[in-house]
Amino acid sequence: MTVRKNFLFDDEVAKHLEEIAKAEGKTQTQIAQEAIEERYKKISIENKLAILDEIHDSFHGLLTDVDAKASRMEYVMDKYGK
Repeated sequence: MTVRKNFLFDDEVAKHLEEIAKAEGKTQTQIAQEAIEERYKKISIENKLAILDEIHDSFHGLLTDVDAKASRMEYVMDKYGK
């Protein structure tokens, strides 16, 4: 499915669009679509990385600062005495 959108460009931007399309042998629509998709992918990746950072930060200190050996020794000492 396609959707028609109308855009207003500054004269200089419109000229650049025409030149890019001509140089690459593509339509102006194809150039605009590619530019939008490239920008969208960048934003999408940045959003996903931000979410991963939040997840990573939420676990910080929960397990990373625990010394497993010391924890086991403490458990044994508490259970069986000193």
